[in-house]
Amino acid sequence: MRFAPAAAALSLAFAITASMSHAGERVPDPRAAAMVEQGRAALAQGDAQAAIDAFEAALALDPGHTPIFLELAQVARAEEMQGKAIRYYREALARDPGNLAALSGEGEALVEKGALEKAKRKLAQLESICGESCPEAVELASVISRGVPQPRMAASEAEGGTPN
Repeated sequence: MRFAPAAAALSLAFAITASMSHAGERVPDPRAAAMVEQGRAALAQGDAQAAIDAFEAALALDPGHTPIFLELAQVARAEEMQGKAIRYYREALARDPGNLAALSGEGEALVEKGALEKAKRKLAQLESICGESCPEAVELASVISRGVPQPRMAASEAEGGTPN
């Protein structure tokens, strides 16, 4: 009888853990999934605004689907809006703290923004979750080792003219 409370608590913990591990990834609303695909296609064609519109529509249809924030962050990074991308990655992390893609993406956006020390902290956080050899950690380490990318120059600046 002395062990009954401990045994009950232990069995409850196992039951909760088992049910959580079988929960799996939530399936998105089919309409939202279609909008995400439309956004990916628009981004592949170089139409960032159409991609943003599609991803935002998907988010309106299914606000609980975290991967949509990752898609929006990718578009923001492509448009060189790293601050906005970081905000989307942080929203994804608030919903799913162990999201490796969000941690890695935020670290990469921090490097692009010039915040190498913060990116290194993201790498340490990522490595503590998945180890040094997981693909996300390897990719972020590679981006950090390359350093801050040089700003792109407009064609007029490259030719020696003045920027508009």
